Amino acid sequence: MDLPFTESVGYQIRATHRALQRFLQLKIEPHGVTLGMWYFLRALWHEDGLTQRELSRRVGTMEPTTLNAILNMEKKGLVRRVQNRKDRRKWHVHLTAKGRRLKAELIPLARDVVDTAVQSLSRTEIRQLMDGLAEIQKNLHATISQLDEINSRMVE
Repeated sequence: MDLPFTESVGYQIRATHRALQRFLQLKIEPHGVTLGMWYFLRALWHEDGLTQRELSRRVGTMEPTTLNAILNMEKKGLVRRVQNRKDRRKWHVHLTAKGRRLKAELIPLARDVVDTAVQSLSRTEIRQLMDGLAEIQKNLHATISQLDEINSRMVE
């Protein structure tokens, strides 16, 4: 049994994601921000001072990847790392003034990317799309949790 790309929800979501990322990348690169940095900045604009581990979880990256991104952003003067006084193993990541200022420049660019992507859809269609994607994520998370539980029992 074949699964043509035109009928594969996974393929279509991936292709859409890649196009959105490429467009966003073209918009933010002139501001000295890479796509990799973008996701960390977004998380920090939402909640500044996260630990490196918390930042990894929010963005969905492995900790070594997060550390490399943080070090690059630190070199560019966008963030600074502060060691936790109570637990010296933890490092908190804080935006600098330059990193905070980028929000006003970059969020409108991200909105433009999204607006361009959905320009031919009605508000109702956009809401249906968002609801459908949320339902897909819910289904997958539930199934993944079940499989994780089964796998953990098998390991014991």
